[in-house]
Amino acid sequence: MKADLRWFWARLTANYWFFPSLFAIGAALLAFASVWVDRSGLVEGLTDASWVVAARPESASNMLQVIAGSMIGVASTVFSITIAAVAYASGTYGPRLLTNFMEDKGNQLSLATFIGTFVYALSVLHTVRGEDETPALGAAGDPLPGFVPQLSLLVAYALMAISVGVLVYFLNHVPSAIRINKVLHDIGRRLLHMVRDEFPEEAAAEHSRARPSGEPLLAQRTGYIQLIDFEEMLGVMREAGGSFVLCVRTGDFVHPGMALGEIISAEASDEREEKLHAAFTFGFARSPEQDPQFLIDELVEIGLRALSPGINDPFTAITAVHWLGAATAELGTRNLDKILHDDEEGSDCTVYPLPDDFDHYVKRGFGAISSAVATSPIATKVMFDTLRHAADAIDSPARRALLARQGSRLHDQTRECLRGPDLAEVEVRYTAFARSFAD
Repeated sequence: MKADLRWFWARLTANYWFFPSLFAIGAALLAFASVWVDRSGLVEGLTDASWVVAARPESASNMLQVIAGSMIGVASTVFSITIAAVAYASGTYGPRLLTNFMEDKGNQLSLATFIGTFVYALSVLHTVRGEDETPALGAAGDPLPGFVPQLSLLVAYALMAISVGVLVYFLNHVPSAIRINKVLHDIGRRLLHMVRDEFPEEAAAEHSRARPSGEPLLAQRTGYIQLIDFEEMLGVMREAGGSFVLCVRTGDFVHPGMALGEIISAEASDEREEKLHAAFTFGFARSPEQDPQFLIDELVEIGLRALSPGINDPFTAITAVHWLGAATAELGTRNLDKILHDDEEGSDCTVYPLPDDFDHYVKRGFGAISSAVATSPIATKVMFDTLRHAADAIDSPARRALLARQGSRLHDQTRECLRGPDLAEVEVRYTAFARSFAD
Protein backbone atom coordinates (compact mmCIF):
# COMPACT_ATOMS: atom_id res chain seq x y z
CA MET A 1 0.00 0.00 0.00
CA LYS A 2 2.83 2.41 0.83
CA ALA A 3 4.44 1.67 -2.52
CA ASP A 4 1.17 2.42 -4.31
CA LEU A 5 0.75 5.71 -2.44
CA ARG A 6 4.34 6.71 -3.09
CA TRP A 7 3.97 5.87 -6.76
CA PHE A 8 0.62 7.67 -7.00
CA TRP A 9 2.12 10.85 -5.55
CA ALA A 10 5.18 10.65 -7.82
CA ARG A 11 2.99 10.29 -10.92
CA LEU A 12 0.49 12.90 -9.69
CA THR A 13 3.19 15.57 -9.61
CA ALA A 14 4.74 14.45 -12.92
CA ASN A 15 2.15 15.88 -15.31
CA TYR A 16 0.83 19.21 -16.55
CA TRP A 17 -2.62 19.15 -14.95
CA PHE A 18 -2.05 18.68 -11.21
CA PHE A 19 -0.52 22.03 -10.25
CA PRO A 20 -2.71 24.07 -12.64
CA SER A 21 -5.79 22.41 -11.14
CA LEU A 22 -4.49 22.99 -7.62
CA PHE A 23 -3.72 26.65 -8.34
CA ALA A 24 -7.12 27.13 -10.01
CA ILE A 25 -8.95 25.83 -6.94
CA GLY A 26 -6.74 27.89 -4.64
CA ALA A 27 -7.32 31.02 -6.74
CA ALA A 28 -11.11 30.52 -6.63
CA LEU A 29 -10.99 30.14 -2.84
CA LEU A 30 -8.76 33.22 -2.56
CA ALA A 31 -11.23 35.20 -4.68
CA PHE A 32 -14.18 34.20 -2.50
CA ALA A 33 -12.22 35.05 0.66
CA SER A 34 -11.05 38.46 -0.57
CA VAL A 35 -14.53 39.40 -1.84
CA TRP A 36 -15.98 38.35 1.52
CA VAL A 37 -13.50 40.60 3.30
CA ASP A 38 -14.46 43.45 0.97
CA ARG A 39 -18.18 42.92 1.64
CA SER A 40 -17.71 42.57 5.39
CA GLY A 41 -16.48 46.16 5.70
CA LEU A 42 -13.22 45.15 7.36
CA VAL A 43 -11.23 47.13 4.77
CA GLU A 44 -13.46 50.20 4.41
CA GLY A 45 -10.53 52.43 5.32
CA LEU A 46 -8.52 51.06 2.41
CA THR A 47 -9.96 53.64 0.01
CA ASP A 48 -8.88 56.43 2.36
CA ALA A 49 -5.21 55.45 2.15
CA SER A 50 -3.10 57.91 0.17
CA TRP A 51 -1.34 55.15 -1.75
CA VAL A 52 -4.56 53.56 -2.98
CA VAL A 53 -6.49 54.96 -5.92
CA ALA A 54 -10.04 53.71 -5.54
CA ALA A 55 -11.40 52.10 -8.68
CA ARG A 56 -14.83 52.76 -10.13
CA PRO A 57 -17.03 49.85 -11.27
CA GLU A 58 -16.35 50.35 -14.98
CA SER A 59 -12.56 50.63 -14.60
CA ALA A 60 -12.48 47.66 -12.19
CA SER A 61 -14.47 45.54 -14.64
CA ASN A 62 -12.22 46.52 -17.55
CA MET A 63 -9.06 45.77 -15.59
CA LEU A 64 -10.26 42.32 -14.52
CA GLN A 65 -11.34 41.52 -18.07
CA VAL A 66 -7.91 42.51 -19.39
CA ILE A 67 -6.14 40.39 -16.74
CA ALA A 68 -8.35 37.36 -17.35
CA GLY A 69 -8.09 37.60 -21.14
CA SER A 70 -4.35 38.15 -21.19
CA MET A 71 -3.67 35.35 -18.69
CA ILE A 72 -5.57 32.70 -20.62
CA GLY A 73 -3.81 33.84 -23.81
CA VAL A 74 -0.41 33.65 -22.13
CA ALA A 75 -1.28 30.24 -20.65
CA SER A 76 -2.13 28.93 -24.13
CA THR A 77 1.12 30.26 -25.53
CA VAL A 78 3.14 28.83 -22.64
CA PHE A 79 1.53 25.42 -23.12
CA SER A 80 2.29 25.50 -26.86
CA ILE A 81 5.93 26.47 -26.25
CA THR A 82 6.27 23.73 -23.63
CA ILE A 83 4.87 21.03 -25.88
CA ALA A 84 7.13 22.15 -28.74
CA ALA A 85 10.19 22.09 -26.45
CA VAL A 86 9.27 18.66 -25.07
CA ALA A 87 8.74 17.27 -28.58
CA TYR A 88 12.11 18.64 -29.70
CA ALA A 89 13.99 17.33 -26.68
CA SER A 90 12.45 13.86 -26.70
CA GLY A 91 13.03 13.53 -30.45
CA THR A 92 16.63 14.78 -30.27
CA TYR A 93 17.87 13.25 -27.02
CA GLY A 94 15.61 10.19 -26.70
CA PRO A 95 11.95 9.41 -25.97
CA ARG A 96 12.73 8.23 -22.44
CA LEU A 97 13.70 11.81 -21.57
CA LEU A 98 10.05 12.83 -21.96
CA THR A 99 9.58 11.83 -18.30
CA ASN A 100 12.22 14.34 -17.19
CA PHE A 101 10.53 17.23 -19.01
CA MET A 102 7.06 16.24 -17.80
CA GLU A 103 8.39 16.38 -14.23
CA ASP A 104 9.94 19.83 -14.73
CA LYS A 105 8.45 21.93 -11.92
CA GLY A 106 9.41 25.17 -13.69
CA ASN A 107 7.06 24.42 -16.58
CA GLN A 108 4.32 23.08 -14.33
CA LEU A 109 4.31 26.01 -11.91
CA SER A 110 4.55 28.61 -14.69
CA LEU A 111 1.43 27.23 -16.36
CA ALA A 112 -0.27 26.93 -12.96
CA THR A 113 0.44 30.58 -12.12
CA PHE A 114 -1.22 31.88 -15.29
CA ILE A 115 -4.22 29.58 -14.87
CA GLY A 116 -4.60 30.60 -11.24
CA THR A 117 -4.47 34.32 -12.05
CA PHE A 118 -7.07 33.81 -14.81
CA VAL A 119 -9.45 31.99 -12.44
CA TYR A 120 -8.98 34.62 -9.73
CA ALA A 121 -9.69 37.55 -12.07
CA LEU A 122 -12.74 35.81 -13.52
CA SER A 123 -14.08 34.95 -10.05
CA VAL A 124 -13.77 38.54 -8.83
CA LEU A 125 -15.12 40.00 -12.08
CA HIS A 126 -18.65 38.72 -11.57
CA THR A 127 -18.92 40.52 -8.20
CA VAL A 128 -18.25 44.00 -9.63
CA ARG A 129 -21.51 45.96 -9.98
CA GLY A 130 -22.26 49.52 -10.96
CA GLU A 131 -24.76 51.56 -9.01
CA ASP A 132 -27.01 51.82 -12.06
CA GLU A 133 -27.11 48.06 -12.64
CA THR A 134 -30.11 45.91 -11.76
CA PRO A 135 -29.40 44.98 -8.12
CA ALA A 136 -28.61 41.38 -7.29
CA LEU A 137 -30.34 39.76 -4.35
CA GLY A 138 -28.37 38.81 -1.25
CA ALA A 139 -28.86 35.73 0.92
CA ALA A 140 -31.77 37.37 2.77
CA GLY A 141 -33.44 38.57 -0.42
CA ASP A 142 -32.27 42.18 0.07
CA PRO A 143 -30.97 44.01 -3.01
CA LEU A 144 -27.20 44.48 -3.10
CA PRO A 145 -26.03 47.97 -4.14
CA GLY A 146 -23.20 48.75 -6.54
CA PHE A 147 -19.99 47.12 -5.40
CA VAL A 148 -16.27 47.40 -6.21
CA PRO A 149 -14.03 44.96 -4.26
CA GLN A 150 -11.03 47.23 -3.68
CA LEU A 151 -8.94 44.66 -1.75
CA SER A 152 -9.66 41.98 -4.37
CA LEU A 153 -8.48 44.39 -7.09
CA LEU A 154 -5.20 44.95 -5.23
CA VAL A 155 -4.73 41.18 -4.98
CA ALA A 156 -5.43 40.90 -8.72
CA TYR A 157 -2.75 43.57 -9.37
CA ALA A 158 -0.29 41.57 -7.23
CA LEU A 159 -1.09 38.33 -9.07
CA MET A 160 -0.65 40.09 -12.40
CA ALA A 161 2.79 41.37 -11.30
CA ILE A 162 3.75 37.86 -10.17
CA SER A 163 2.56 36.45 -13.50
CA VAL A 164 4.72 38.92 -15.42
CA GLY A 165 7.73 37.82 -13.37
CA VAL A 166 6.89 34.16 -13.97
CA LEU A 167 6.58 34.83 -17.71
CA VAL A 168 10.07 36.34 -17.78
CA TYR A 169 11.37 33.34 -15.84
CA PHE A 170 9.62 30.90 -18.19
CA LEU A 171 11.03 32.52 -21.32
CA ASN A 172 14.51 32.01 -19.87
CA HIS A 173 13.81 28.59 -18.41
CA VAL A 174 12.60 26.79 -21.54
CA PRO A 175 15.66 27.32 -23.76
CA SER A 176 17.91 26.67 -20.78
CA ALA A 177 16.12 23.42 -19.91
CA ILE A 178 16.59 21.88 -23.37
CA ARG A 179 20.31 22.66 -23.60
CA ILE A 180 22.05 19.31 -23.76
CA ASN A 181 24.57 20.17 -21.03
CA LYS A 182 21.69 21.14 -18.71
CA VAL A 183 19.81 17.95 -19.58
CA LEU A 184 22.87 15.83 -18.78
CA HIS A 185 23.52 17.83 -15.61
CA ASP A 186 19.98 17.21 -14.34
CA ILE A 187 20.18 13.48 -15.10
CA GLY A 188 23.63 13.18 -13.57
CA ARG A 189 22.77 15.05 -10.38
CA ARG A 190 19.60 13.04 -9.95
CA LEU A 191 21.55 9.82 -10.44
CA LEU A 192 24.12 10.81 -7.81
CA HIS A 193 21.39 11.68 -5.29
CA MET A 194 19.62 8.39 -6.00
CA VAL A 195 22.82 6.39 -5.48
CA ARG A 196 23.32 8.08 -2.10
CA ASP A 197 19.70 7.47 -1.11
CA GLU A 198 19.49 3.87 -2.30
CA PHE A 199 22.94 2.90 -0.94
CA PRO A 200 23.54 5.14 2.10
CA GLU A 201 26.24 2.94 3.64
CA GLU A 202 29.81 3.48 2.51
CA ALA A 203 31.88 0.33 2.09
CA ALA A 204 34.88 -0.87 0.12
CA ALA A 205 32.95 -3.70 -1.57
CA GLU A 206 29.80 -5.77 -1.24
CA HIS A 207 29.86 -9.13 0.44
CA SER A 208 28.70 -12.14 -1.54
CA ARG A 209 25.88 -13.88 0.31
CA ALA A 210 24.17 -17.17 -0.35
CA ARG A 211 20.59 -16.78 -1.59
CA PRO A 212 18.28 -19.55 -0.35
CA SER A 213 15.57 -21.00 -2.56
CA GLY A 214 11.95 -21.75 -1.81
CA GLU A 215 8.43 -21.70 -3.22
CA PRO A 216 8.07 -19.21 -6.11
CA LEU A 217 5.68 -16.26 -6.04
CA LEU A 218 4.39 -15.93 -9.61
CA ALA A 219 3.46 -12.63 -11.23
CA GLN A 220 -0.22 -11.97 -11.91
CA ARG A 221 0.13 -8.81 -13.98
CA THR A 222 2.00 -7.71 -17.09
CA GLY A 223 4.16 -4.61 -17.18
CA TYR A 224 7.26 -2.93 -15.82
CA ILE A 225 8.00 -3.00 -12.10
CA GLN A 226 8.04 0.67 -11.16
CA LEU A 227 8.34 0.45 -7.39
CA ILE A 228 9.02 -2.23 -4.76
CA ASP A 229 8.03 -1.68 -1.13
CA PHE A 230 10.77 -3.61 0.67
CA GLU A 231 9.54 -2.58 4.12
CA GLU A 232 6.08 -3.94 3.33
CA MET A 233 7.65 -7.24 2.26
CA LEU A 234 9.67 -7.38 5.46
CA GLY A 235 6.50 -6.82 7.50
CA VAL A 236 4.67 -9.62 5.68
CA MET A 237 7.51 -12.06 6.18
CA ARG A 238 7.88 -11.00 9.83
CA GLU A 239 4.30 -12.14 10.43
CA ALA A 240 4.99 -15.38 8.57
CA GLY A 241 8.31 -16.04 10.30
CA GLY A 242 10.12 -16.58 7.00
CA SER A 243 12.17 -14.79 4.35
CA PHE A 244 11.63 -13.61 0.79
CA VAL A 245 14.14 -13.77 -2.06
CA LEU A 246 13.43 -11.43 -4.97
CA CYS A 247 13.97 -12.67 -8.52
CA VAL A 248 13.32 -9.28 -10.17
CA ARG A 249 14.38 -5.69 -9.65
CA THR A 250 12.77 -2.31 -10.22
CA GLY A 251 12.58 -1.68 -13.96
CA ASP A 252 12.21 -5.32 -15.00
CA PHE A 253 9.38 -6.37 -17.32
CA VAL A 254 7.25 -9.23 -16.01
CA HIS A 255 4.21 -11.19 -17.12
CA PRO A 256 2.07 -13.94 -15.57
CA GLY A 257 4.05 -17.10 -15.01
CA MET A 258 7.32 -15.32 -14.19
CA ALA A 259 8.67 -15.62 -10.66
CA LEU A 260 8.72 -12.36 -8.70
CA GLY A 261 10.48 -14.05 -5.82
CA GLU A 262 10.63 -17.09 -3.59
CA ILE A 263 9.07 -17.56 -0.15
CA ILE A 264 11.46 -19.20 2.29
CA SER A 265 10.54 -21.12 5.50
CA ALA A 266 6.92 -20.00 5.42
CA GLU A 267 3.63 -21.21 4.00
CA ALA A 268 2.68 -19.53 0.71
CA SER A 269 -0.96 -18.86 1.65
CA ASP A 270 -3.28 -16.91 -0.64
CA GLU A 271 -3.49 -14.03 1.82
CA ARG A 272 0.29 -13.83 2.17
CA GLU A 273 0.82 -13.96 -1.58
CA GLU A 274 -1.75 -11.19 -2.05
CA LYS A 275 0.11 -8.98 0.43
CA LEU A 276 3.42 -9.67 -1.30
CA HIS A 277 1.88 -8.84 -4.70
CA ALA A 278 0.65 -5.54 -3.22
CA ALA A 279 4.27 -4.57 -2.50
CA PHE A 280 4.92 -4.33 -6.27
CA THR A 281 3.74 -1.38 -8.37
CA PHE A 282 3.42 -2.01 -12.11
CA GLY A 283 3.15 0.35 -15.07
CA PHE A 284 3.41 0.56 -18.84
CA ALA A 285 6.95 1.99 -18.81
CA ARG A 286 10.05 2.24 -16.67
CA SER A 287 10.52 5.26 -14.47
CA PRO A 288 13.41 6.79 -12.52
CA GLU A 289 11.74 6.11 -9.17
CA GLN A 290 13.92 3.62 -7.23
CA ASP A 291 15.72 2.67 -10.47
CA PRO A 292 19.23 4.11 -10.89
CA GLN A 293 19.67 1.91 -13.97
CA PHE A 294 17.00 3.98 -15.72
CA LEU A 295 19.09 7.16 -15.30
CA ILE A 296 22.26 5.33 -16.34
CA ASP A 297 20.44 4.15 -19.46
CA GLU A 298 19.42 7.75 -20.23
CA LEU A 299 23.04 8.90 -20.12
CA VAL A 300 24.05 5.96 -22.31
CA GLU A 301 21.24 6.66 -24.77
CA ILE A 302 22.27 10.30 -25.17
CA GLY A 303 25.88 9.25 -25.69
CA LEU A 304 24.97 6.60 -28.26
CA ARG A 305 22.77 9.03 -30.20
CA ALA A 306 25.52 11.66 -30.15
CA LEU A 307 28.06 9.19 -31.57
CA SER A 308 25.73 7.84 -34.26
CA PRO A 309 26.88 8.57 -37.85
CA GLY A 310 23.87 10.77 -38.49
CA ILE A 311 24.69 13.15 -35.60
CA ASN A 312 28.44 12.71 -34.96
CA ASP A 313 28.64 14.89 -31.83
CA PRO A 314 31.46 13.43 -29.71
CA PHE A 315 31.45 16.34 -27.25
CA THR A 316 27.93 15.54 -26.08
CA ALA A 317 29.02 11.93 -25.66
CA ILE A 318 32.04 13.13 -23.66
CA THR A 319 29.75 14.98 -21.25
CA ALA A 320 27.62 11.84 -20.85
CA VAL A 321 30.79 9.82 -20.15
CA HIS A 322 31.87 12.36 -17.50
CA TRP A 323 28.57 11.95 -15.62
CA LEU A 324 28.81 8.17 -15.93
CA GLY A 325 32.26 8.42 -14.39
CA ALA A 326 30.95 10.48 -11.46
CA ALA A 327 28.14 7.98 -10.84
CA THR A 328 30.54 5.02 -11.13
CA ALA A 329 32.93 6.59 -8.63
CA GLU A 330 30.03 7.12 -6.22
CA LEU A 331 28.83 3.54 -6.65
CA GLY A 332 32.36 2.29 -6.11
CA THR A 333 32.44 3.71 -2.58
CA ARG A 334 29.02 2.33 -1.56
CA ASN A 335 27.79 -0.91 -0.07
CA LEU A 336 25.52 -2.20 -2.84
CA ASP A 337 24.13 -5.02 -0.71
CA LYS A 338 20.51 -4.05 0.07
CA ILE A 339 19.55 -7.11 2.13
CA LEU A 340 16.95 -6.19 4.78
CA HIS A 341 16.92 -7.91 8.19
CA ASP A 342 14.25 -7.85 10.86
CA ASP A 343 15.39 -5.80 13.87
CA GLU A 344 13.54 -7.98 16.38
CA GLU A 345 15.82 -10.09 18.54
CA GLY A 346 15.95 -13.73 17.53
CA SER A 347 14.19 -13.14 14.22
CA ASP A 348 15.62 -14.65 11.04
CA CYS A 349 13.25 -12.76 8.76
CA THR A 350 15.15 -11.39 5.75
CA VAL A 351 14.32 -9.87 2.37
CA TYR A 352 16.92 -10.58 -0.34
CA PRO A 353 16.74 -8.12 -3.27
CA LEU A 354 18.17 -9.20 -6.59
CA PRO A 355 21.87 -8.31 -6.24
CA ASP A 356 23.31 -5.53 -8.38
CA ASP A 357 27.03 -5.60 -7.75
CA PHE A 358 29.55 -3.04 -8.97
CA ASP A 359 30.35 -5.07 -12.06
CA HIS A 360 26.67 -4.91 -13.06
CA TYR A 361 26.62 -1.09 -12.97
CA VAL A 362 29.96 -0.77 -14.79
CA LYS A 363 28.66 -2.95 -17.62
CA ARG A 364 25.33 -1.09 -17.66
CA GLY A 365 27.09 2.23 -18.10
CA PHE A 366 30.58 2.10 -19.60
CA GLY A 367 30.05 -1.37 -21.03
CA ALA A 368 26.98 -0.27 -22.98
CA ILE A 369 28.53 2.87 -24.45
CA SER A 370 32.10 1.71 -25.08
CA SER A 371 31.44 0.23 -28.54
CA ALA A 372 30.24 3.62 -29.80
CA VAL A 373 32.98 5.52 -27.94
CA ALA A 374 35.59 3.34 -29.67
CA THR A 375 34.67 4.92 -33.00
CA SER A 376 35.72 8.40 -31.82
CA PRO A 377 39.39 9.07 -30.95
CA ILE A 378 38.65 12.04 -28.70
CA ALA A 379 35.82 10.27 -26.86
CA THR A 380 38.00 7.19 -26.40
CA LYS A 381 40.80 9.17 -24.79
CA VAL A 382 38.35 10.94 -22.49
CA MET A 383 36.82 7.64 -21.43
CA PHE A 384 40.26 6.29 -20.49
CA ASP A 385 40.78 9.36 -18.32
CA THR A 386 37.28 9.07 -16.82
CA LEU A 387 37.80 5.41 -15.88
CA ARG A 388 41.13 6.29 -14.28
CA HIS A 389 39.66 9.19 -12.28
CA ALA A 390 36.77 7.01 -11.11
CA ALA A 391 39.24 4.35 -9.98
CA ASP A 392 41.21 6.97 -8.02
CA ALA A 393 38.14 7.52 -5.82
CA ILE A 394 37.72 3.80 -5.08
CA ASP A 395 39.71 1.87 -2.46
CA SER A 396 38.58 -1.65 -3.34
CA PRO A 397 41.21 -3.45 -5.48
CA ALA A 398 38.50 -5.72 -6.93
CA ARG A 399 36.41 -2.78 -8.07
CA ARG A 400 39.43 -0.96 -9.46
CA ALA A 401 40.27 -4.13 -11.41
CA LEU A 402 36.80 -4.03 -13.01
CA LEU A 403 37.45 -0.51 -14.28
CA ALA A 404 40.86 -1.56 -15.57
CA ARG A 405 39.20 -4.45 -17.38
CA GLN A 406 36.68 -2.07 -18.92
CA GLY A 407 39.55 0.10 -20.17
CA SER A 408 41.22 -2.96 -21.69
CA ARG A 409 37.96 -3.87 -23.41
CA LEU A 410 37.69 -0.35 -24.84
CA HIS A 411 41.27 -0.62 -26.06
CA ASP A 412 40.45 -3.83 -27.92
CA GLN A 413 37.41 -2.20 -29.51
CA THR A 414 39.39 0.84 -30.69
CA ARG A 415 41.85 -1.45 -32.48
CA GLU A 416 38.91 -2.70 -34.55
CA CYS A 417 37.53 0.77 -35.28
CA LEU A 418 40.51 3.15 -35.62
CA ARG A 419 43.51 3.27 -37.91
CA GLY A 420 46.63 5.37 -38.46
CA PRO A 421 47.50 8.42 -36.28
CA ASP A 422 44.21 8.24 -34.39
CA LEU A 423 44.98 4.73 -33.22
CA ALA A 424 48.54 5.71 -32.33
CA GLU A 425 47.30 8.52 -30.06
CA VAL A 426 44.84 6.18 -28.38
CA GLU A 427 47.63 3.63 -27.82
CA VAL A 428 49.68 6.26 -26.00
CA ARG A 429 46.73 7.20 -23.79
CA TYR A 430 45.97 3.56 -23.03
CA THR A 431 49.59 2.93 -22.04
CA ALA A 432 49.32 5.72 -19.46
CA PHE A 433 45.95 4.35 -18.35
CA ALA A 434 47.31 0.82 -17.82
CA ARG A 435 50.38 2.16 -16.00
CA SER A 436 48.19 4.03 -13.52
CA PHE A 437 46.55 0.76 -12.47
CA ALA A 438 49.87 -1.06 -12.24
CA ASP A 439 51.32 1.48 -9.80
